[in-house]
Amino acid sequence: MMHKVTDPIDVDAPRDPRAQPAAVLQALYQEHSEESRKHTTRQGLWIAVLVYLLFSISDILLIADVARHTVAARFAISAIMLLALELQIRLRQDADAIDRTAALALILAYAGWLTTALMTSQTAVMSYYMVFGAIFMMSINLFFNFPFRLSLMASTVIVLLFFAALLSFPQEEQVYKLTFGIFCLSCFIFTSYVNWKLNHERYNVFLNALVAKARQEEAAERGEALLRLSNTDPLTGLANRRAIDETLRALWAEWRQNGQPFAVVLVDVDFFKRYNDYYGHLDGDRCLVVVAEALRALADRHGASLGRYGGEEFIFLVNLGNEDGVAAFAEAIRGAVEDLSLRHEQRRDGTAKVTVSVGAALTKDVAAPKVEKVIHQADRALYSAKAAGRNCVKLFDPDDPNNSDDSENIAALLKIAIAQDLVSMVYQPVQDIVTGETVAVESLMRLRMLDGTAIAPCAFIPAAERTGAIVELGQWAIRRVCEDILVKDLARVVSVNVSPIQLRMPGFAAGVAMTLSEFGICGDRLAFEITEGQEMEIHSSLLRCISDLKALGIKIWLDDFGTGFAGLSWLRLIDFDCVKIDKSFLHDCETSKGSVMLADIVRLARNTKAKILVEGIETVEHLTLVRRLQVDFGQGYHLGRPAPARTMQLPVPRWGKAIS
Repeated sequence: MMHKVTDPIDVDAPRDPRAQPAAVLQALYQEHSEESRKHTTRQGLWIAVLVYLLFSISDILLIADVARHTVAARFAISAIMLLALELQIRLRQDADAIDRTAALALILAYAGWLTTALMTSQTAVMSYYMVFGAIFMMSINLFFNFPFRLSLMASTVIVLLFFAALLSFPQEEQVYKLTFGIFCLSCFIFTSYVNWKLNHERYNVFLNALVAKARQEEAAERGEALLRLSNTDPLTGLANRRAIDETLRALWAEWRQNGQPFAVVLVDVDFFKRYNDYYGHLDGDRCLVVVAEALRALADRHGASLGRYGGEEFIFLVNLGNEDGVAAFAEAIRGAVEDLSLRHEQRRDGTAKVTVSVGAALTKDVAAPKVEKVIHQADRALYSAKAAGRNCVKLFDPDDPNNSDDSENIAALLKIAIAQDLVSMVYQPVQDIVTGETVAVESLMRLRMLDGTAIAPCAFIPAAERTGAIVELGQWAIRRVCEDILVKDLARVVSVNVSPIQLRMPGFAAGVAMTLSEFGICGDRLAFEITEGQEMEIHSSLLRCISDLKALGIKIWLDDFGTGFAGLSWLRLIDFDCVKIDKSFLHDCETSKGSVMLADIVRLARNTKAKILVEGIETVEHLTLVRRLQVDFGQGYHLGRPAPARTMQLPVPRWGKAIS
C-alpha cells in the first residue's frame, strides 16, 4: 500500500505523504480502514441490538399496555437488520454499505419503537420515557465509527423523529416541549461535534502512521544504500577492500572447517603511476574502470569474487583446488587486460599498452593461523611478477628467490617494535647555507632486532607499509619528536617522513592536532615530508588532508624531488613549503651534464616560491656548489650526521630564519 504514497515523490526529496492531494489521501484512508470499519460496525451493531432488546424490560415496566407491540417491533427489526448485515458481510460489500445498513438499523429501531410506544395510554410516562431516544443519537455519533456525513444525516433523522413525537403531545405544556426540545438539540449538537472530532483524530492518526511508515521505509532504504556504499568502490563499482575482506574471511572459515580450498589472486596495473602522470587523472580513472569491467566479466564467468584492493590493485577470490587451475585463471586475467589494447606510451619496457602483473596463492596449509597468511603469499607472488619484468603471472613459491626475503620476520618484529623499545629516532640537522645556522632537524626512524642488529630503513619501511604497521609507527614518530625535540626546544622545526597510507587514513589530521594540543606545541614547528618517489596517486582525499594539515600550520615538504615521475604534477597541485632535491643530483655534478641538470632542477624548484633544500652535502666542494646556486638550505654528513636527541650539540637557536 505504501508505494502508492511514495511513488509520486522524488526519491531525493523528503517523503511526506501529507504532500499528496487530499483525494489521494482520503482514498488511502478508506482503503486502510476498510476491514477495521467492517469489523467495528458488525461488532457494534450486535452489541447495540443486545442492549436494544434488553430495553424490552423497560417497556414492560413503563408502558405495559403496549409492551407486546414494542417488544415485537424490537425483535422483528433486530432480526431483519442483523440478517441484512450478515448478508452484506457474506457478499463482501464495502465498509460504506455496511455502515449505511447499521445507521439505517438504528433509525428503524428508534422509529419502530417510538411508533408502537406512542400507542400507549400512559402518556405522562411516555412523555418522559421518550427522552431515551437520545441514546440512539449518541449511539450513532459516539458508539459507532461512522463517517461524519453519515452520522450527521442519521442523527438528524433521529432528531426529526423526536420532534415529531414531541409535537404529538398537544396536552403537554409549552415549557415541557421547550425543555425537552432544547435537551434533544443539545445532544444532537454536542454528539455531532464529538463525532466530527473523533473522525478528524482518526484521520490524523492515520496520517501520522503513514508518515512514520514512510520515514521508516526511507530510513531503511537509506541504510541499505549506505551499506552498499560502504561496501562498494565509488569509481569502479566493485566491492571495496572492506567488503572483499568480509568475503575473504568467510572463505577462510569454510577452508578451516570443511577443507574447501580457494585462491587469492592479486592484480596490479603495470606502470599506472606513469599513466596517470602523462594522461591525467581523468583518463587514469577511465582506464581503471575499463580494466575493472574486463575483470568483472571474467569473475562472473568463473564465479569468483572481485574487488578493488588499492589504487590500481584488484583482488580475486576464487574456489580453485589446484595450482594448474589457479595458473590458468591468472593467465586468463592477464590476457583479458592485454586484449583491451589500451594505449600506454610512457612505459619504458617496449610495451605500448596497458598490462597487469598477477600474483596468486592457493590455500595449502589448513593449520595456518591467520587469513593474512594467504594474502601475504599472494602479495609476495605479485612482487615476484613485477621483479620478473611485469605483464606476467606468478604463483607463490617459497623457493623463489624473490620470495625468500626476511619480510615475514620483519613484519613480525614490527608488531612488537614499540612495546619492546626496538624502534628509535635520530635527528639530522638542516642548515642555512648562508649563515650556517641550524634551522630545522629531520627525524629518521631506526629499527633493531632483539639481538641489537640494525635493520635498514629500506627494508623495514616497505614492510611496515605493506602490513599497515606504518600507521602505529607514524603516530609514535610524531609523539616522539614532540617529546625529544619540540618540548625541550632543541630545534625550531622538526620534519617527519609521512607515508601515503597515513595521509589516506580518515582522521589523520585530527589526530595530529590532538597530539600538538596535548604537548602544547604550535603546528608551525612541525613539517611533514612526502616522498615523490613513492607511488601515490593525488586524489581529492589526499589534497583535503594536506589542506587540513596546512590549516594547522604544519609545513609540507616534498622529499627526494627529481627521483619520481609525478614531481611537476605535485608542484602544480600542492603548495609545498620546501622542496628537497635528491642527493643524486648533487653527487652527479662531477660531470658538466650533471651540473647543468642540478642547476635546472634548482631553477625549476625556485619557480614554485618554495624554499630549496639540497640533500647529500658531504664535502666542502658540495657546500661551495650549493652556495653558488644560492639554494636556501642544506643537509648532509658534512653539515651534521644523524644523532640521538640526547647527544645533539645544537647551539641556542636564533629562530628568526627558520624554514617557513
